[in-house]
Amino acid sequence: MATPTVRRSSNQPNRLQEPGRAKSLSLTTRRFAAWAIEMTLVVASGLVPFGIGVYANSRGDLNRVPLNPILVVTERAIARPLALPVQFGTRNVAWPTNFLWTVAILAPITVSIWQLYLLAKTGSTIPKRWFYVRVVTSKGMPPGFQAVLIREGIGRWTLPISIAYFLWRYSLFFPELSVFTVLMVLSMLGEAWGLPWKQGRRAIHDRLAGTYTIDASQPFTPSSLEDNQQSQSQWLEGDEEAAIASIVVTPEPSQQYNLWQRIRQNSSLTLVGVALLSMIAVLVALVSTQIYIQNQQNQRATEQRNSQQFLALVKQLNSNTATQSQRRSAILALGTLNNHQAIQYLIDLLVKETDPILQDTIQQALVSVGPKAIPNLKRMNQLLAKDVESTVSSPQQRELRQQQLHINQRTLNKILAVSSTQINGIDLSRVQLGQSGSGQNSFNLVLDRVDLSGVNFKFANLNQASFKGSRFRGPGEDGRLDTDDDWIADLSFAQMKQVNLTYANLSRVLMNRTDLSRSILNKANLSNARLINANLSSAQLTGADLRNTVLENVILTGADLSEAKLNEAELYGASLGRVTAIGTQLSFANLTNTDWQGADLSGAYLDGANLRNAKLNATRLNGAILRSANLENANLQNTDLSLADLRGANLAGANFQGATLSPSKQDPTDQFVKTPMVGTQSALVQGVDFSQVKNLDPRQLAYICTQGGIHPRCP
Repeated sequence: MATPTVRRSSNQPNRLQEPGRAKSLSLTTRRFAAWAIEMTLVVASGLVPFGIGVYANSRGDLNRVPLNPILVVTERAIARPLALPVQFGTRNVAWPTNFLWTVAILAPITVSIWQLYLLAKTGSTIPKRWFYVRVVTSKGMPPGFQAVLIREGIGRWTLPISIAYFLWRYSLFFPELSVFTVLMVLSMLGEAWGLPWKQGRRAIHDRLAGTYTIDASQPFTPSSLEDNQQSQSQWLEGDEEAAIASIVVTPEPSQQYNLWQRIRQNSSLTLVGVALLSMIAVLVALVSTQIYIQNQQNQRATEQRNSQQFLALVKQLNSNTATQSQRRSAILALGTLNNHQAIQYLIDLLVKETDPILQDTIQQALVSVGPKAIPNLKRMNQLLAKDVESTVSSPQQRELRQQQLHINQRTLNKILAVSSTQINGIDLSRVQLGQSGSGQNSFNLVLDRVDLSGVNFKFANLNQASFKGSRFRGPGEDGRLDTDDDWIADLSFAQMKQVNLTYANLSRVLMNRTDLSRSILNKANLSNARLINANLSSAQLTGADLRNTVLENVILTGADLSEAKLNEAELYGASLGRVTAIGTQLSFANLTNTDWQGADLSGAYLDGANLRNAKLNATRLNGAILRSANLENANLQNTDLSLADLRGANLAGANFQGATLSPSKQDPTDQFVKTPMVGTQSALVQGVDFSQVKNLDPRQLAYICTQGGIHPRCP
C-alpha cells in the first residue's frame, strides 16, 4: 500500500533566507521569466539587423542589387504554410540590406544553437542562470544533446505548433493569422501546464525528454525532484497552504512491462496477430493489382477504339466522294475524340484548308477540345511566326504563312475566350498574338472581361490587344485571395504596346521589363504588382491603383498619372519626365533618384515621400503636399513651389536656384489646381529649415524669413 508521509518543504525557508530578489519568486515564475528572455534574445538578434537593413534600403545613395536567393527561398518557405501571398520575382535592394537581412536569418539560428548547447552541456542557459533555474535528468546530470533536442525541438515547439496549425488550417478561420497566433499561444501554454491527472505535474516537453526543471539555488537530492514538481503544481492551482507543506505519496514499487517483454510472454498471440496482418496485406495487394490491371485494360480499349474511329474519320475526310456536309460532320466528330492524334491532325488541317466554311468548322472542333489543344496550337503559332519573319522565304510564301498565322491566332483567341475558367497555369510564353496585317486579313486579340489568372505570357507578343476588365490574378484552389496558392499571371518581357487594360485586375502580376508604351491602364488595379525596368512611356494611368507597386527603374516619360494611387510605391530610379501627375497620391512612396524634369505635380500628395537626389527641375509643384518629405540633395531648379506645403520637409542640400516660392495669382481657367487647405499662406514654410539649402536668392530668402522659415540670415 501507499504510505502517506508529511514533510516540510525544504525550499521555502531557504528561499526566504537567500539574498536576491530572483530567488524569492516561485520556480514557475522564474521559469517563465527565463524563457521570455531567451525568446527576446532570439527575436532581437533578427529584428535589429532587419531594421537596419530596412533603413539602408530607404537610402538613395547606395547601389541596388538583386535580392539574395537565400532570402527569396526563405521568404517563400515562410509564406506558403502561413498562406501569405508569395512575392514572385526578384526585387532589387541596397547592397547592405542584402547582407543585413541574411544576418537577420542566420543570427537567430546561431543564438538558438548557442542556447541549446549551453542547456545540453550545463543544464542552464544564461537567462536560466540569472533566475536559478536548471534542467537535469533523474540523476541530477545535464540533459545532453539528445534530450535537449527532444525537449525543445519536439516537445516545446513542434508538438504545440503542429496542433495549433492543424486546428487553424482546417477551421473556418483560415487564413486569419491572428487566430493561428492565439491557438499557438494556447497550445504552448497547455503544453507547459502538463498533464493535470499526473502526480507531480510536469510540462510535456520535460516528460518526453525525461528531464526535470529544478531550483538551482537548492542542493540537488533525488527527493528534491518530487518537491519541485509538487511545488509547481500547487502554485498553478493557487493553494498557498500546500506550497509550505505537501503530502507526498510514496507508491509501492510496481512491476513495469515493456512491449518486448509482453511479446515474449505471449508468443502464440503474437503469431496470430502477425499472420492476420500478413493476410490483410496480401489481400490489399491482390485487390490493388486487379484494379490497376482492369484500369490499364480499359484505357487500352478506349485508346484502341478512339484510334479506330480516328482512322475511319480521316479516311472519310480524304475520300474524293465525300460531300462538304460529310466532311464537316467528320471534323466535328474528330473534335469529340479524346485523342492526341486527332488534335494534332485538326491543327495541321487548319493551316492547310482553304475553304472558309471548313476552316470555321475546324475552329469549332478545336474550341470543343478546349485548353488541351493550346500546347499544339502554340507550337504551330511559333513555327508560322518564324516563317513570316524569315527573310529567306519569298513574298508569296510569307503572305500564305501570314494568312495561316491569322487562322491560328483566331483559334487561340476563341479557345481563351470560351474556356477562360479552365486555363489557369496554361503556358503561352513566346506566343505571337499581337496585331498584324490589315483589312480583312488583320488580327486583333480581344479578351475583354476574361479570366486569365495564372497564364504564362512571358516573352509573348500581345501588341494592341484588348483586355478591358480582364483578370490576371485570382484565388487558387482554396478560393481565397492573398494566399500562397493564388493564380498569378506572368507578363514579364511581354510586348504589350498600345494594349487596352482599362479596369483590368493586374494585382501582384509580374510585368518585369514589359513594354507597355502608349497602353491604356485607366482605373486598372496594379497594386503590389512588379514592373521592374518596364516601359510605360506615354501610358494612360488615370485613376489607376498602384499602391505598394514595385516600379524600380521604369520609364514613365510622358505618362498620365492624374489621380492615380501610388501610396508606398517603390519608384527608385524611375524616369518620370513630362509626366502629368495632377492630384496623384504619392504618400510615403520611395522616389529616390527619380527624374521628374518638366512634370506636372500640381496638387499631388507627396507627404512622407522619399525624394532624395530626385531631379525636380522645371517641375510644377504648386499646391503639392510635401509635409515631412525627404528632399535631401534634390534638384529644384526653376521649380514652381508656390502654395506647396513644405512643413517638416528635409531640404538639406536641395538646389533652389530659380525656384518659385511666393504664391502667384492663380489663373481662373486653371481649374484643376486646388490650393491645399492649410490655413494661412505663412504656414506653408513655417518652421521649415532652409539653412542647408543651396542657391537661395534674396527674393526667396525674404519670403522664407517673412513666412516663418528658418535660415541663419533671417533676422
